[in-house]
Amino acid sequence: MGCKGPKSLISVSNDNTFLDLTVQQIEVQDFLKRFENIPDMLELDHLTVSGDVTFGKNVSLKGTVIIIANHGDRIDIPAGAVLENKIVSGNLRILDH
Repeated sequence: MGCKGPKSLISVSNDNTFLDLTVQQIEVQDFLKRFENIPDMLELDHLTVSGDVTFGKNVSLKGTVIIIANHGDRIDIPAGAVLENKIVSGNLRILDH
């Protein structure tokens, strides 16, 4: 069971806050695997996420956040990250050693 669809605007907390989603064929379990828990978005104005992106625990998104992973690359937003008015693009992997 997957879903297909065009871009959608979903109100988060007020008329000025929205998520920009492009929904492609994806299983719900695969979508949920991208989040260790739901990010704090209470102070979020705009969010765009494109590509292979995962979110660690206790991530906070504020203001305008745009995350775009290059085709074939992955961006891992680390646990505890606070992204406020940021653009993240390319690839980002933070590994424990």
